[in-house]
Formats: sequence, structure tokens, C-alpha cells
Amino acid sequence: MGQIPKSVSFHLPDGKEVTIETGKLATLAHGSAMVKVEDTMMLATVVASAEAKPDQSFFPLSVDYQEKFAAAGKIPGNFFRRESKLSDYEVLISRLVDRAVRPLFPEKFLNETQVIITLLSGDKKNMPDCYAALAASAAIVVSDIPWDGPISEVRVCKINGKYVVNPNRDQLATADLDLIVAATLKDVMMVEGEANECQEHEIIEAIKIAHDAIKVQCNAQLALAQLVGDKALVKRETPIIEKDEELLSMIDSIAKNAVLEVAKGALDKTTRKKKLKEIEDKIKLSVIEQKGEEYQVVNAAKISEYYDKLKKSVIRQMVLDTNIRLDGRKLDEIRPIWSEVNYLPAAHGSALFTRGETQSLTSLTLGTKMDQMMIDNALDNYYEKFILHYNFPGLSVGEVKPNRGPGRREVGHANLAGRSLKKVMPVLPYTIRIVSDILESNGSSSMATVCAGSMALMDAGVQIKGAVSGIAMGMIAENGRSAILSDILGDEDALGDMDFKVTGTSNGITGCQMDIKVDGMPYETLEKALLQAKAGRLHILGEMSKTIAQSNDDFKPHAPRMVEIIIDKSFIGAVIGPGGKIIQEMQARTNTIINIEEVGDKGVVTIASTDATGLQAAREAIAKITFTPSVGDVYEAEVESIMAYGAFVKFFGQSGLLHVSELDHKRIEDVNTVLKVGDKITIKIIGTDPKTGKLRLSRKALLDKE
Repeated sequence: MGQIPKSVSFHLPDGKEVTIETGKLATLAHGSAMVKVEDTMMLATVVASAEAKPDQSFFPLSVDYQEKFAAAGKIPGNFFRRESKLSDYEVLISRLVDRAVRPLFPEKFLNETQVIITLLSGDKKNMPDCYAALAASAAIVVSDIPWDGPISEVRVCKINGKYVVNPNRDQLATADLDLIVAATLKDVMMVEGEANECQEHEIIEAIKIAHDAIKVQCNAQLALAQLVGDKALVKRETPIIEKDEELLSMIDSIAKNAVLEVAKGALDKTTRKKKLKEIEDKIKLSVIEQKGEEYQVVNAAKISEYYDKLKKSVIRQMVLDTNIRLDGRKLDEIRPIWSEVNYLPAAHGSALFTRGETQSLTSLTLGTKMDQMMIDNALDNYYEKFILHYNFPGLSVGEVKPNRGPGRREVGHANLAGRSLKKVMPVLPYTIRIVSDILESNGSSSMATVCAGSMALMDAGVQIKGAVSGIAMGMIAENGRSAILSDILGDEDALGDMDFKVTGTSNGITGCQMDIKVDGMPYETLEKALLQAKAGRLHILGEMSKTIAQSNDDFKPHAPRMVEIIIDKSFIGAVIGPGGKIIQEMQARTNTIINIEEVGDKGVVTIASTDATGLQAAREAIAKITFTPSVGDVYEAEVESIMAYGAFVKFFGQSGLLHVSELDHKRIEDVNTVLKVGDKITIKIIGTDPKTGKLRLSRKALLDKE
């Protein structure tokens, strides 16, 4: 006999019911929960190893979100017709959940842990990303795994001036602000989203509304844990590791003052890293001298752990005491910036943006509709015409690293930068691909990507609404004191309590991403960070404007030009030809790329080419195929042949007879006296022959009577 399923339900602010159920599926997992919202069903499971591996020094947590294509009644479109590796969309949702649940595991809990969230049924209304963390949290809450949850995530949007929690897909399409917020009952943990140049107070208000909704969901999970009983309420014991006070004291006496001197030295990244490594080597030598080499080898991991904590503590105290940072800057000071556009002459747009020791080389390519990226998810199938890729090679931090394609971090950074820039894009027929290659990194490389991407767009001649800059904010909070840091270094990110990235134009915010690592950050502190970020963003925009203040008036000479022609739907087949013969020959002859789409009762023909002559030739060729003359129209025609009764002329691919009686107002005895083959003349369509339906042409209708 299996377990008796337990469930709880709650309602969203719009009245929609959400149910969390456990004990029915995946009962051999250490924790499992099913979240149901209308026809959307999502199963989350968690499993943790019985004990940590020997000498484990980090927490091996993996979080995977996957959508089953059967959830939407579809078969995967790949060769094997089965779900394979996670798509970028699934990776992004996995990251949203990971960033919310990871900080709440106990520091000493290092058992390998796996969280899997699977969409089993999906509908066209509900967005699954805002329920994934709820399912994951519920699974952990009903398990025996130690954790300081529950948490939940919701989406909050501002639509027509009103805030809506977990809107449906149609509502989301019209939102001016779109945030995903994760929180516990007490504290906000994570924020990520995009906006149409919104103001700081709107972000704060959205987070507060989201937190109110999350509290309801957290209480529902606690109620479910009570129903489950001991399995959920009695957690595994976290290992208690005794501190080696003697070793701590030894490291403190050797390294504390030395680390402080390095921290005060305003050194560059490489020199600071070298100096801190020298101190660590000195500690190891001292331990060998006092305790022996065997002791040093056995306790190597502990020595590194204690030293890392000492470094973090010393640097944090220095910043709080002096308001001066590792590189000598004030708390709100931005690193020196220099930039350059048109750095890559063969690219359609390019920019080199350097802030301190962080550098992005960004290129932009203009493509056609045939270059659009197909997105084929379980619940979504569409084409994306704005693409941003972010590359972070090992060379950017002076390390050897295998080049195996983008990881989750690269996918996440590209998504944030892409969403931030997409908000200022004009409507264009082009597919645009931006590639940011990080060549140096000492913090805020994703924000350098935003700045460089904005400048590359302007260099390419894309008429964006306004330049976009980005800044990464940090915070150190301890014993009632706090310091908010603008434009953080990599080391400040690692030792700080907050990583808050904000992007936007001079008019407002277009994107944000926040991770908070401490409990109880007041909204006043969050608002202060946003306002300090605004000042930093505007400063960076000013530095960018020294290089390029607005978009260039036109695309680069070597960039493709594109025109759109609207034709009657009945002509689509004629333009394409049997088996595509006509359009293929036209593309080869004119050196163009031609794409045809049926939109309603019209055909939209897009022609792209770097050759203006070829573009015009293709345009004329299509115009000839789709030519529909009307009575009263006037055309330029060429004489093809002359007969006794008139002349045959050609215009727009059409041939017609210009009768001798329509040559002139006076009588013409011999057509050859007026016209010869090859002459260019102007004609007017004066009607159609009632018997044959052929066009009646006239030259005299355009001549004045004598």
C-alpha cells in the first residue's frame, strides 16, 4: 500500500487556484511535489546522497528544469524525436530556481543534491517558469534534507498601469514591466526581469506585491509539511565540524595584517592575486615548520578554507571602516572607461568597451528573415530575429579553459543583455545578431556586454530609442553597518552580500537581475542601491556618448539593404515558379536574397542585397511578374517591331499593339516615318478590346492637338 497523497491549495490574487500535492508520484525520491494550475502540471523531485564525499569543499547541487513535449501534445522535432539536452529556455528557468534555493542550504551540508522539475502537462495560458521554484521548494520542504526554506517565485507585471501576479501569456505580451521575484517568508532572494524604461519606484512596488503573493505560497508549503509529518519535519543532521582554534590563531597572526596591507594597496587584479597567493604560501610554510609536513598535507583543505574566510573578513571590514575599496575607489566611483566603435571594419557594426580590467569586443551582423533563429519548445514555437550571444573564454581571466561552447552562466548573461537591448529596438525587417566576446574580465562583464552592444547597434546605423548602459552593484552588510558598491570587481562580487545588475537608458530601466545573500535587507536599502545604480548608469552613458552619441544615419556600405514589396497573394506562385525555379534564378542573376511570406490576403516579398544595382534589378523583375495594368496608366515602352498597321511595344514584361491610328492626331501613312525598332516612347492604356480582352494602347492620347 502506497502513501496516502497529501495536498494543499491556495488562490492567486486573481482567484486562480493552485494545488500542491505530494505522496502520489515519485515516492522513492527523498522529496517530491506536484504543482497544478488549471491544465498545467509540474513535478519536482529532490534526492541527496547519504553523505558528502571525503574532503568535499563545495556544495554539489544541480537543478534541472525540463519540459516534456507530450505536455503540449507534440513530438520533438529533432532527428531522434525525443527530448535531448536542455534548451536555452530550460537552462534559464533552471538558473532561476537554482539561484533561489542554493543559498538556503546549510553551509556544512555538502552532500550531492539533485533537483529535477518536469513539466508534464502545459496549457497555452499559464507560464510555467513562475511555478517551477514553487514546485522545487515544496519537494525540498517535504523531504528530510536540511534547508532553510520554503521559498517561492512569482512573476509580477505592470499592465495598463496595474500590477498583475502570474499573468497569462496574452497579458504578458502587453506588459511594460516583467519581473520574476523569489523570496522566503521574510526576505527577497532574487529578482530578474525587463521593462520599458520604467522608474526605480516601480521596481520596488512590484517586488513588494510579489513578496505578498509569495508569503501565501510559503505558508501553503509549511501546511503541507505538517500534513506529511515526521518525514518533512525531522531533517537530517548537518555535520558539526569543530574549529581548529590553534590553526585559526596561527593563520590570523601570520596573514591578517598582511592581507589588510594588500587590500589597502589599490592593486590591479593580477598583482593582488599574486600577493595574496604569496601570503597563503607563507602560511603553508609556517604550518610545516610548526606542525610538520604531514599535518600541512592532511589539513590543506582546512588551511585554504580558513584563509579564504580571513581574506573575506579583513576586506569586508576595511571597506566598512574606510569606505575605500580594493582598487582604491570610493563606494560610488566607477572605474575608468574607454571605448571605440567601428573597430572591426568588415563587420556591419562593432564596438570595443573597456571599464577598468573588464573588456567586451562586440560585433553586429544584419541578416534576413532566413537567418532567424527557430525556437521550438514544448509550449512555444516561433522565430527570433534579435539574437545576442555572450562568450567568456578562459583567456579573459588568464586561465586555461577548454572551449566547449557556452555554459549556463554564458546563457544567463546573454539573456539579460539581450532583454535589456531588445527594449530599445525599432521595428526592422532585419535579423540582428550581436556577439560579445569578453577579452578581459574583472567583474561586470555582462554589463560591459550591454554597453558594447548598445554602441555596436548605433555604429551599425540601427535607430534605437536610446543608448543603454549597465552597471553591477554590490553590498557589504555586517553588524548593522552596510556599504553599497557601484561597478563591482570580481573579488567584490565573491565577498559581498548582493549582486544587483541594472540596465537602462537615460529615461529609465530596461533590465535588472538581483541576487541577495543575506537575510533581512530592508526595502530602503534596495531603493538606495537602485538610486545609486541610476547615477552610475547615467555616468556610464555620458562616457559612452563621448565615443558615439546617437545612431549613425545609415547602415555601413557593405551591410545588406532590404526592401519590402507587397503583392497580391495570387502572384506568390508566379514569383516562386515551379519548384522555386524563377526565384532561384532571380536570386542568382541579381545577387540578392529573396523571401516571400503570406500575410493575410497579401504576399510580403523581402529583398536583401549589398548590391544596390542587384536590389533594383530584383525589384523590377518582381514588379514585372506581378504587373497588373489599369486603364489610364501611363508607361515607358520600347518598340519591338513595326508592321504596316502599327507597332508592337513592350512595357513591364507585357507586349501590346500600338495601332497606327493611335500614333498621332494626324494621319500616318507609314509607321516607319514615326518610329523605329528600339525607340523609347510613352504610352497610355485607354481600354481593353471587348472581344479579345487585350489592352488598347495610345500614343496620341498623350500628345497635344495642333
